[in-house]
Amino acid sequence: MDYYKKYDLKKVINASGKMSILGVSIYSEETVSAQVFGSQHFFEMKQLVEHTGNHIAKLLGVESAYIVSSASAGIAQSVAGIIGMGSKAHVYDPYNQSMTKREIVIPKGHNVDYGTPVEVMVQLGGGKVVEAGYANMCSADHIENIITAQTAAILYVKSHHAVQKSMLSISETVEIAHKFDLPLIVDAAAEEDLKKYYELGADITIYSGAKAIEGPSSGVVLGKSEWIDKIKMQSDGIGRAMKIGKENILGLSEAIEAYLVNGAESGEDMKNRLDSFVRELNTLTGIHSKIIQDTAGRDIYRAQITVDNDNQEISATQLVDKLKQGDPAIYTRDYQKNNGIIEFDVRAVSLEDMQDIMDRMKALMK
Repeated sequence: MDYYKKYDLKKVINASGKMSILGVSIYSEETVSAQVFGSQHFFEMKQLVEHTGNHIAKLLGVESAYIVSSASAGIAQSVAGIIGMGSKAHVYDPYNQSMTKREIVIPKGHNVDYGTPVEVMVQLGGGKVVEAGYANMCSADHIENIITAQTAAILYVKSHHAVQKSMLSISETVEIAHKFDLPLIVDAAAEEDLKKYYELGADITIYSGAKAIEGPSSGVVLGKSEWIDKIKMQSDGIGRAMKIGKENILGLSEAIEAYLVNGAESGEDMKNRLDSFVRELNTLTGIHSKIIQDTAGRDIYRAQITVDNDNQEISATQLVDKLKQGDPAIYTRDYQKNNGIIEFDVRAVSLEDMQDIMDRMKALMK
């Protein structure tokens, strides 16, 4: 069945990246097959969660892992698990203010909006965000000086959304956390290395299942057993509103296995695909194009175009809007459109899609 027709939906070319607003990723046949199996069979759900988590932990070489409904759910449940410290009474009454150790320290430049503010997920877990440093910098001293007896954990956001300039490293943050006997949560939702932050010493690391891993809507929380066990308890508390279906548990497990074998598209392959695309873009009047690397330093390369300042026919903002208004709608990375800059992320773009983008660009820029 053509669901675009059934529900009168516009087709989309996703040159924005693995973004939640567009459904994030396209699944492999193996992942879909695992989802189908899950959807057509029954399980003891606690056993399914426990055994798939154990399997993923073994694959990754970590102490423990737990599948949740999303990376956002992972943040909320991790905060709640840390505050509760294994208390069943807390699970049933998570916002009881008699538990005063609720402060979650985060670099100010990491308290970003990734579709919802990070602090909303912290508050959902019963935590109170305490910002360290400034919008453009955060040092080890800034973190240390703000830790109090009410500090429950430190949260570090590894994301292109977060400020990159003058920020302390994860290794430095690990040292501070362990110096003060605090757990460190690393939100690595879109990161590609599933082992790196655990190996650096992070107590809890959270990944989106649907981004780099290209699994279904899901998330995985991995780390040290003493903390993952406490987070699992939240399935009887706030986690009940964030439960994940059996089909997506199996789908993510299969996607992680495939990801560890196949990996993501390399940056070199992206550059090779982008080369002729960028050269053709540079034949158009009113824009300049080049290949650039992801601002967070990941092995991801994109085509960046800059609209000429003296171009009176169309601005970058208008170009972004017109690309979206077409059919199929073309979504770009438009975070810098106010500066005349937009980017094309080709990880989920086929050769046919790239030609459609080029044809649309030619029509708009002629």
